[in-house]
Amino acid sequence: MAMIRDIWRFRQFIASSVRSELVARFVRSRLGGCWMIIHPLAQVLMYALILSAVLSAKLPGMEESRFAYSIYLLAGILGWTLFTEVVDRCSRVFVENAEMMKKLVFPRICLPAIVIGSALVNSLFLFAAGLAVFIVLGHIPGRELIWLPLVVLLNLALATGLGLVLGIFNVFVRDVGQLVGLALQYGFWFTPIVYMPAILPETLRGLLRLNPLYWVVGGYQDILVFHHPPQWAGLAAVAALAGALLGLALFLFRRASPEMVDVL
Repeated sequence: MAMIRDIWRFRQFIASSVRSELVARFVRSRLGGCWMIIHPLAQVLMYALILSAVLSAKLPGMEESRFAYSIYLLAGILGWTLFTEVVDRCSRVFVENAEMMKKLVFPRICLPAIVIGSALVNSLFLFAAGLAVFIVLGHIPGRELIWLPLVVLLNLALATGLGLVLGIFNVFVRDVGQLVGLALQYGFWFTPIVYMPAILPETLRGLLRLNPLYWVVGGYQDILVFHHPPQWAGLAAVAALAGALLGLALFLFRRASPEMVDVL
């Protein structure tokens, strides 16, 4: 509760930091914030051009759509991009802001809050662009869209818990930061984003279900692509894992916070 109160007391500092970060990221750029959506959409286009002819016919209920695979891929990228941005940046947030932590007096929990705020803004812009693409392709999400904020919140909780645990360990063991990018690369292919689980043997599908992102990204795809609610049983297990990671992260943060500045 003390951390929550600190975040509320410093809410203006967090909001101004998010705004300054977004402005600084695109300063002197002619396209500005458009770059937040250009990179993910370019990734979608690349995979769609290479793989759509092979995989589009495998989407159940969308065999007639020429753009079925592109729609499926974009829905998965929406979920994956938010997760990876939060995990990657939280894993480096204390190391990258070492000088600020030494020179300014503020609750350290504000740093991951700034990361989360920035990631949510990026995700909102990407979702708006993705929704526009869906409409252009003739695919309009249904009323199941009301469940998407809950899936996004669960995605954010999972990413924040994991990212903070990694970020705290990264302060003391810098190898952790090097391993995060590698692990995310493997995680991308271990998550059904560019392929459908149905094309895999049942034994491999069983392994995929052990990946919490299987259910989170699948939730995005269920809502945005297939027009039905996400699989709540799988998401309930993910929620339990996210809660455990957040609890562990806050416990480690309270124990390690006094020593962080000295180590950095």
